[in-house]
Amino acid sequence: MSKASIKTITMTKNIDIQQFLDADQKKGLLRILTAGSVDDGKSTLIGRLLFDSKKLYDDQLATLERDSKRIGHAGEDIDYALLLDGLKAEREQGITIDVAYRYFSTNKRKFIIADTPGHEQYTRNMVTGASTASLAIILIDARKGVITQTKRHTFLVSLLGIKHVVVAVNKMDLKDYSQAVFNSIVEEYKNFSATLDIPDIHYFPISALKGDNIVDESKKMPWYKGRTLLSFLENVQVSSDRNFDDMRYPVQIVNRPNIHFRGFAATVASGIVRQGAEVMSIPSGQKSRIKEIVTYDGNLDEAFPPQSVTITLEDEIDASRGDMFVYPDNVPTISQKLEAMLVWMDEKEMDKEMQFFIKHANNSTRAFVTHIDYRIDVNTLEQYNIDHFKLNDIGKVQITTNKPLFFDPYKKNKITGSFILIDPITNNTAAVGMIIGKSKDANSRTITARGRLHKVANSEEAQNKYKELKLKGRTVIRLDQAALKTKFVELPNEEVTERFVEMLLGEGVDVVL
Repeated sequence: MSKASIKTITMTKNIDIQQFLDADQKKGLLRILTAGSVDDGKSTLIGRLLFDSKKLYDDQLATLERDSKRIGHAGEDIDYALLLDGLKAEREQGITIDVAYRYFSTNKRKFIIADTPGHEQYTRNMVTGASTASLAIILIDARKGVITQTKRHTFLVSLLGIKHVVVAVNKMDLKDYSQAVFNSIVEEYKNFSATLDIPDIHYFPISALKGDNIVDESKKMPWYKGRTLLSFLENVQVSSDRNFDDMRYPVQIVNRPNIHFRGFAATVASGIVRQGAEVMSIPSGQKSRIKEIVTYDGNLDEAFPPQSVTITLEDEIDASRGDMFVYPDNVPTISQKLEAMLVWMDEKEMDKEMQFFIKHANNSTRAFVTHIDYRIDVNTLEQYNIDHFKLNDIGKVQITTNKPLFFDPYKKNKITGSFILIDPITNNTAAVGMIIGKSKDANSRTITARGRLHKVANSEEAQNKYKELKLKGRTVIRLDQAALKTKFVELPNEEVTERFVEMLLGEGVDVVL
């Protein structure tokens, strides 16, 4: 073969590889959450998807077959759950404890699947897995039907704003692939989910262990005329779930590499950023027009979520991290008081006196929970009055921040409608929140988190209380009435002291007196 022929074949192969890489890069990505009760078959389902879509290497298959015989829970069959349950405790018990992420792709789409635990004590793990998901697969054991855990997971999916739900009725092989069993479960689930905000629900009769209706159509359920689970996942449309109406551009960093360039870098949270459009910076209210939309690959005429870009303006205006650019005729809610659904994530119980850090978009400030409206029982959806949160508790709260936040309701905009509370002592994520809107008393005159008065008997108690409050992140001042009278001899009476203390409390300062 001539050198020219070899060169031509090499170039053709390089072109083919490049075309393949380009096509793979353009595939859409679908993030999936799997949820269900203990032993409903979540890990087995994902393992089956990986196996049947030919995404396992030979060494992985050999290890899977060996482990299935040694520690598997599927009898003579291959235990596909072992592909997901990596922790020793998970394999021993045959359950999922931590969130396991698995990536695979087909010719049409890329997938990232979060295998989340079904136990109630691991609710926070499920919330973590669901925070980025666009679609949820809720598994139901055909032998058990819709149970309490099914309702809990469906409520959490609704709370976290996942709009697409697949109800996979698993283990149909153990019910002789009965159509009556499947229809009964579907009807019961429809009656329950009608009260929740989930616009798109689809139902599939499957057997994850046997592979029925996962990748290939099942010959044992001729009565089912729908598509297979993988076919549905490859074609479901989720891009329209993004908010393209309300432009929100929360500034992450001011990009100034030299004196000739000053841009504002951020990830587009929602809406469409257009070159030449008039924008307003909040909270300052200053206006300008977008001069350029800059990226590493060149300038753009417009940008949309979740693109990361840098914009430059025609005018020099003062904006920095935490500020937000919006269109002047479409402004988010600006308030220091907000109402939200809160999921408590910390093993340490809520301290009502704790002043947390709140992280919202690229903004952060101090905040505390002013009132707990109720805790919701995720199993029964009943509401209860409580005075503090514990691990995995979910409830509605009122929050006051030390400076205004710019937010939208979570249902309208996930990025500007969500936040986390951070423990100022441990830096742990104490809670995650989904904003409902302004607080009930948002129009009241109080604009800062009100401080608390702590009366003590002596200076030693005062010092101990002062240190305790400082550790909690509180803004605190220690006052001694005797010292005040010595320093301010003109102080006429206790009424002036009370007025001074009240002024400090109104400014959000704790007073140790």
